[in-house]
Amino acid sequence: MPTNIPVFTISLDFELYWGIFDKVPLTEREQYFANTRKVIPEMLTLFEQQQVQVTWATVGMLFAKDWADWATAIPAQRPSYHNDKLSAYRLKDEYGMNGSLKDFFFAPELVQQINQTPYQEMATHTFAHYYCQEAGQTLEQFRQDLQAAQGIAARQGMKLRSLVFPRNQFNEQYLRVCREEGIKTVRSNPSDWFWKQTVKDTLTNRIFRTGDAYLPLGKRTSFPLSSLKLEDGLPLAIPTSRFLRPIDGKRDILNKLRLNRILSEMTAAAKRKACYHLWWHPHNFGSYPERSMADLKIIIDHYKKLEQQYGMQSLSMRGIYEYITA
Repeated sequence: MPTNIPVFTISLDFELYWGIFDKVPLTEREQYFANTRKVIPEMLTLFEQQQVQVTWATVGMLFAKDWADWATAIPAQRPSYHNDKLSAYRLKDEYGMNGSLKDFFFAPELVQQINQTPYQEMATHTFAHYYCQEAGQTLEQFRQDLQAAQGIAARQGMKLRSLVFPRNQFNEQYLRVCREEGIKTVRSNPSDWFWKQTVKDTLTNRIFRTGDAYLPLGKRTSFPLSSLKLEDGLPLAIPTSRFLRPIDGKRDILNKLRLNRILSEMTAAAKRKACYHLWWHPHNFGSYPERSMADLKIIIDHYKKLEQQYGMQSLSMRGIYEYITA
């Protein structure tokens, strides 16, 4: 049983357009993702300066240099979703002929920068932003997706040990495959009822998930490391505590509420010797990069105060696994 210590964990879902292709046209997000590419090095500089460990769960397709390189890395079996629009592979036909759009799909230089920055863990968000609870796809297709993600990472000398399920479609039936393909830890969802179903979502669930970012509607967000169970043949599941919602350009009061909620939850976790797990997508900073970075600096500064006052430690997902298994 590990000794409980106060821990601050950050995991990021690095996707670019692969993360929202089935929801928003690319023509509406070009500047948004251009901003995202610029703000990621700023995040890395801040994390390095403040010695903050971060898990970057990265879509495997971002490792490719271009569409030709992408074509050499794709698995033999692709997800056979009943809804064809969910497949990332269809984007090659839609955007592959326009070389000017390459930077919305591929980011090998950013992948390398993340990997080479101290305290950062390169992890996987599956190869093709794979939806593990959607109808039609199979366990073997998921396995081949993970193998493709590990394969394209291995080209750059990386071994991926942590995984975040796209759209938070946490699937317990797939955990053993994760472990067999080298994954030692996965991110799981909070235990609140409004996080139980993220596929066939309801309006009520979405309202409560959004509202809980500003007001206490759910359970306590932090958790002791001793509550994490390491089961034979399965990866360690690490729950999230809070999603850092994007800046609301019209409602400053909501921005302050969400930030203050995070800071107070971090303090409570530090006092209780518990783990606080914050997550977001780098592209959530795309609309208001300066204001988003200002908020992130406030969060990191607050962590540093908790580090001094309560001995709070920064650990990546892999860092938590190593601490528990040491």
